[in-house]
Amino acid sequence: MSRSVWKGPFVDPSLLKKVEKQKAQTNSMPIKTWSRKSTIIPEFIGISFLIHNGKKFIPIKISEEMVGHKLGEFSPTRTFHGHTPADKKAAQVAATVPDSSKKKPGVKNEKK
Repeated sequence: MSRSVWKGPFVDPSLLKKVEKQKAQTNSMPIKTWSRKSTIIPEFIGISFLIHNGKKFIPIKISEEMVGHKLGEFSPTRTFHGHTPADKKAAQVAATVPDSSKKKPGVKNEKK
């Protein structure tokens, strides 16, 4: 379920305070945040964030296309390491063995 329009997008108040402070400064150190649920608003464009994924901080630079999305969308929490070797071997064997159960056109099946 989405958030009510009359409430506006959710942005963590402490994160908003850090962004305003960063805009006033000239040096741009990335803002470290754990607030993955915060919505990206137009004021964030051009700012670098370090978004926590549960284990480490992922560096993200905000662009125009990201406005309206959540910060957590750009910091994946799970890593796909591939399928097990048994699955790969089974797929390889299935590709090399010809399928004898298929009927060939023009050949009748005879009973012995």
